[in-house]
Amino acid sequence: MIAMLCSYPRCLDHSKSFGSHCYRNYFTVLGLFCVYFLHTIFASSQYFSLLVPIRSYSSSVPLTAETYADKVQRNQAYKKLDEGDLAYFQSILEPNQIISNNEDDLAFYNEDWMRKYRGQSKLLLKPKTTEQVSEILKYCNSNKLAVVPQGGNTGLVGGSIPVFDEIILSLSSLNKIRSFDNVSGIFKCDAGVILETADQYLAEQGYIFPLDLGAKGSCHVGGVVATNAGGLRLIRYGSLHGTVLGLEVVLADGTIVNSLDSLRKDNTGYDLKQLFIGSEGSLGVITGVSILCPARPQAVNVAVLAVDSYESVQKVFNDARKELSEILSAFEFMDETSQILVSKYLKLDHPIESDSYPFYILIETSGSNKEHDDEKLETFLGNAMENGIVLDGIIAQDETQLRSLWNWRENIPEASQMQGGVYKYDVSIPLKDLYGLVEAANEKLEAAGLVDFEDISKPVVKAVGYGHIGDGNLHLNVAVRKYSKEVEKVLEPFVYEWIQSKKGSISAEHGLGFQKKNYIQYSKSPVEIALIKDIKHHYDPNGILNPYKYV
Repeated sequence: MIAMLCSYPRCLDHSKSFGSHCYRNYFTVLGLFCVYFLHTIFASSQYFSLLVPIRSYSSSVPLTAETYADKVQRNQAYKKLDEGDLAYFQSILEPNQIISNNEDDLAFYNEDWMRKYRGQSKLLLKPKTTEQVSEILKYCNSNKLAVVPQGGNTGLVGGSIPVFDEIILSLSSLNKIRSFDNVSGIFKCDAGVILETADQYLAEQGYIFPLDLGAKGSCHVGGVVATNAGGLRLIRYGSLHGTVLGLEVVLADGTIVNSLDSLRKDNTGYDLKQLFIGSEGSLGVITGVSILCPARPQAVNVAVLAVDSYESVQKVFNDARKELSEILSAFEFMDETSQILVSKYLKLDHPIESDSYPFYILIETSGSNKEHDDEKLETFLGNAMENGIVLDGIIAQDETQLRSLWNWRENIPEASQMQGGVYKYDVSIPLKDLYGLVEAANEKLEAAGLVDFEDISKPVVKAVGYGHIGDGNLHLNVAVRKYSKEVEKVLEPFVYEWIQSKKGSISAEHGLGFQKKNYIQYSKSPVEIALIKDIKHHYDPNGILNPYKYV
């Protein structure tokens, strides 16, 4: 521990003094270490509740059906749950696999983590096998009982939350690792395995899960596949459409489709699994995943850099692709306001203390030879400093500091909502126009007189921008003091119209869910939407799977 605390990050400045001390004093380093230490030791343990405020679930979050009564009405074709239905589920599941008519116990599953959406489900089912999922769906389809599949409930568009009284089908009890081939790198697991658990298992075998994201301690493998999550390292490992080799899926009528034994090469017929990747539980319920995992890097470096403009962010990215090439595994950008919010959230000074800068960049490299990678990264950063593109920066010296630097990127979502709430827009935009949306959103909110960073009488704090430059993915977070229709009307459909004008996509990795269901036309043509609806009707003719969402 002493070695970690005394090993300061390397600081970049105009004299390229990599060895100078970048933190002001010992206590700042100690604070960063403690944040990482407590998170690492306790985040997934029974003691975590002692370290962070316990989230409360209550009627303070308005019902989605009431908030959006002008946009959605309950489909009367769906049957309402009765005692006969409950008796059937009790006949196929154990008592601890059912929660019914208990508002307090159901609150966690009825509400999203942003405290924006709240459903009215009276029944939660927690099957432990694929066969139980099949029996549940077969019965629900025959009786036209609507179902919402739910993983770790970390979604950001209301996709895993009931709108009305749909039955919640939790996959959390399907949580077994099925197999791993340490020659091919093919990993198979149940859909309910937590992403971080999967990665920790793979780490013991010398491999890495090809997806990483901030919610890894809660989200499920099946959930990230169902939403086609992109994550932090898509630039290195590609999308799930490329790494997922096979799926086990239960269709609406209870039919089990199993392609878990798929090979890396198989040109026999349509690649059906692709339909379910990103389908958000609207075509079937994913119960098993087979995915190709790469060897775990032996050397990882992280640097945080400061630049004076979004144009400089693009220049650094272009140079990084050329000079770092095969070892570049993440390239994230963050605007100044996002870092101010994180500083307040963590109650720490920013690691780059020389000044406050308009934009920050987080670069991660990963490879097999530390000396080679260190030299490559330092040469790249030295050139960037010499050319005047990078104004200041810091390089992690060890695992503790590496995690601490990542915290300044991964804590932006929580920091954005700490004053009351956040409107989140996860979008794809051509790189040259990417940050323009953040500027346009702030201008729109200011013109409406709704935004002020300090004035608590204003509903909006500010719109902030950050995201994955490597794949053109912007996260626009509009930090608010409270959710309101007034703010929402200013933002929507303005945000979607702006994206359409730049030929972007209204959803890069979070999905459509409930939030974006009515806006798909800003990214898809009428012909494409018609084809999507045709596929939905074919696989789920009664429409019982995740209704009121997606399309």
